[in-house]
Amino acid sequence: MSDGRRERKKAQTRSRIQEAALDLFASQGYRETTIAQIAARADVATRTVTLHFPAKDDLLFADDPFTAESLAGRLRERPGSTLDAVRDWMHATMRALDERDRDSGLDPAHIWQRRALRAGLLMADDDLRGRARAGYRDLEVLVAGGIGADIGLPADALLPRLTAVTVVAGLREIYVTREGRAQSSTSDLSPLVDEVLAFAEAGLTRTGAARGILPGLT
Repeated sequence: MSDGRRERKKAQTRSRIQEAALDLFASQGYRETTIAQIAARADVATRTVTLHFPAKDDLLFADDPFTAESLAGRLRERPGSTLDAVRDWMHATMRALDERDRDSGLDPAHIWQRRALRAGLLMADDDLRGRARAGYRDLEVLVAGGIGADIGLPADALLPRLTAVTVVAGLREIYVTREGRAQSSTSDLSPLVDEVLAFAEAGLTRTGAARGILPGLT
């Protein structure tokens, strides 16, 4: 078997395992679902599940494209403000997700439903929510650092931190809002992403002006 074919087969198996896990988590609960049940649903050996996903919660966190590493790369290359870079990063990542799914013959609506389901599962479990928040913290630190540099304040000053928390929390909440649930694909969320960034930018500009700071946002 060629390396390319082997990698495709591995990716297909990995995807099938994650699909099976999401189905079971949704129907009977995350904590109530066992690795053996996931393996049976995916028609693979239990060992295969653990080879791909060593920990049970990896089934929900692995392969998320919205990583701190990808955002850091976008921020290093940004020509404008940090908020502009975050907006571009979100749009580019969402477009890439939809293109990947179409190239694989998958329905974007189905993929969006799975991402929304994942978000609901994370919000419903204390431990999963805690792990998710740890990841969000990395994003907040990056955004705060960029905004601090934009407006000439330390990254741990209140205004950069407050804006970063607003941005990351707002983007996270899109998935579980009424407006977000009404969408049929990841890229359909673009207007909601813009709304979150506009809200954060307005707060930053207004507060900065009140404190005698002129944020370099445009």
